[in-house]
Amino acid sequence: MFLRFIGLSFLSPGVVDPALPAAFAAPAGFGDLATGVLAIVATIGLARHTSWAIGSVWLFNIVGAADLVLAFIQGARSGLEPGMLGAGFYIVTSVVPLLLVSHALVFRVLAHR
Repeated sequence: MFLRFIGLSFLSPGVVDPALPAAFAAPAGFGDLATGVLAIVATIGLARHTSWAIGSVWLFNIVGAADLVLAFIQGARSGLEPGMLGAGFYIVTSVVPLLLVSHALVFRVLAHR
């Protein structure tokens, strides 16, 4: 889940078209940053067998899944034109499907605890 930091590239004009709507780029980039930080916190909690570890995994997974759903909604609403994502196109087509499956699997594991 540490791939979430890749989403910050939506904020880099050298990676995406500078005309990429901020209504899409900012929530997507900062949502991925927040999710990445929560992933690190959850990993530390799990590695140290803390009392808050499972709660932090739930928080990470809810925030991460919500971020992906909101990014889809914002992408549809902001009228993205072909080519606006630039190299970020590979994030959407390669990384996001992996993240969706990962979040679904984590929810499944958490639900069976």
